[in-house]
This record gives sequence, structure tokens and C-alpha cells, in this order.
Amino acid sequence: MPGNPLSDPNWASDLADIIDRYVGQVRSTVTNRAVTVLRALVFGIIIVIIAPVAVTLVVILGTKSLQRLIATATDHNSAVWISYMLIGAILVIAGSVMMSRRYEHDQQ
Repeated sequence: MPGNPLSDPNWASDLADIIDRYVGQVRSTVTNRAVTVLRALVFGIIIVIIAPVAVTLVVILGTKSLQRLIATATDHNSAVWISYMLIGAILVIAGSVMMSRRYEHDQQ
């Protein structure tokens, strides 16, 4: 009888191949998705931690560099408040531009 698996001499290896194929498909699908989600989570956490630190350090570096540049023309005390005003103005302008772009404007 061809329908009887016990009379087929290769039924065990055929069944093992079928199970292995389906388990491999499920494992690769689940593993690929899990790896993608975990990578996004890890890189997201790294970016959330590093981005504020990097922005803060860039602002400090910009302020100190601007103070050194301005101090060549004026005294140190004037250079400090001028650099604070310039960096503050740049940050206010950047914040205003970002706030104006936070919503899409409907144009009909």
C-alpha cells in the first residue's frame, strides 16, 4: 500500500525532512524579526542616551570656541556674555524653526 507510511522505507527520513523544513522556516522568520526588533531597541536606547550628551558637548564647545574667538578682539568678560547671547540667539532661532515645522500645513 503506497498510502501506508510503514510500508515506505524512507518515511522516517521524509518526515524528518518535512519537520526540519517547517521548523527552519518558523525559526528563521521569528529569529529575523526578533533580531530586527532587538537591534532597533538597542540602537534606539544608545541614540537616546548619546544624542543629548553629544548636543550638550557641541554647544559647550561652540560657546568656548566663540569666547576664544571674541576674546581676541575684546576682554574676557565681554567675550563671555557676547558668546552667550550669540549661542542663545542661534538656539532660539533653531527652536523657532523647529516649532514652526512641527505640524504639516494643509495647502488646498
